[in-house]
Amino acid sequence: MTDKTSLFETLNPPQRMLMGPGPINAYPRVHQAISQSLIGQYDPVMTGYMNQVQALYRGVFQTENKQTMLVDGTARSGIEAVLVSVLQPGDKVLIPVIGRFGHLLCEIAQRVGAEVKTIDIEWGEVCSPEQVEKAIKQYQPKLLATVQGDTSTTMNQPLKEMGEICERHGVLFYCDATASIAGNDLKVDEWHLDAVSAGLQKCLGGPSGSAPITLSDRCAEVINRRKHVEAGIRADHHEQGEDAMIQSNYFDLAMIMDYWGPERLNHHTEATSMLYAARECARLFLEEGPDEVIGRHKQAGDALATGLRAMGLELFGNQTYKMNNVVGVYIPANVDGDAIRRELLTCFGIEIGTSFGPLHGKIWRIGTMGYNARQECVLTTLAALESILVKHKAAIQPGQAVAAAMEFYL
Repeated sequence: MTDKTSLFETLNPPQRMLMGPGPINAYPRVHQAISQSLIGQYDPVMTGYMNQVQALYRGVFQTENKQTMLVDGTARSGIEAVLVSVLQPGDKVLIPVIGRFGHLLCEIAQRVGAEVKTIDIEWGEVCSPEQVEKAIKQYQPKLLATVQGDTSTTMNQPLKEMGEICERHGVLFYCDATASIAGNDLKVDEWHLDAVSAGLQKCLGGPSGSAPITLSDRCAEVINRRKHVEAGIRADHHEQGEDAMIQSNYFDLAMIMDYWGPERLNHHTEATSMLYAARECARLFLEEGPDEVIGRHKQAGDALATGLRAMGLELFGNQTYKMNNVVGVYIPANVDGDAIRRELLTCFGIEIGTSFGPLHGKIWRIGTMGYNARQECVLTTLAALESILVKHKAAIQPGQAVAAAMEFYL
């Protein structure tokens, strides 16, 4: 019999202002959506919501792609679903690595059995179109896989010219837009992207746990050549693909497309509450307007960056290519960066991030995303960070940061 003393306390997490590189605080309307009643996966209301989600995310992705849907899982599940469904063992994939998440694409592609060629870029810079075209001509890959906004370096990789290059050379073009979507321009059809995956927990302003994806007709055709229908649900009219079966059942996008398609061919049980969340995230984005939301992220990001500079801090990376929604800033000399972060959390309830690999302990990453891309969040974070740095006798210019940032909101 369970000892009631081992059941722990009633769940009551502390209120935090999440100003790191993600996750962030969800929009209140998203919390409300998640709390709605559960219904069955084949209830006509539920399948109607699924159709709505597809239509809404075509607007978010700026695409006409029929195959636009959700993968149930965190943003990484969308990445893995695309790579495991498109790439077969021995396929060549070209990956520009501008930060930690480019390395993640490499690892997933290697686990699939693909032959990976990288373009290694110094952290804080982005890959040029000339580098991509040269590598495509030399390597002749099946797929170019990129990260648009890599939060590890706060850089935003330009995609338009890469898409034009891939189009010319017949190369499929995939982008992980988890950290950039809804805070930076992303034009799937105009930029010739064949596959894009994302997540809710950054600029879309939702919880982690659902991965919106979109696939071009060309990409969907490549995936469907590997189509396999499970024996338990296969009927006489189902046709199997001629290429090798996708080596994951859960992340098999051919089966997921069928689940989201008119036949509703069973694959998994849709994560109802997360679908509600994803639906509301898209509604909020399109209701406010894509240009307005992206502009709000740019305003908040520029205000934060200007405030940090006014404080006397140095920003990390090539600012020409900075993401709108995450700022990298060098930790001042002679202070303990992790101690500052802990004190910011315990005294003010504000979370900011450190970084990975060669940047760990050298920079902080401060995000202004989704619901937190607001004036009060920016100004409160600057004021709190300044007060703690003053306490720790950091060499900064006090009294300047908030005033400089407020200029963006006059």
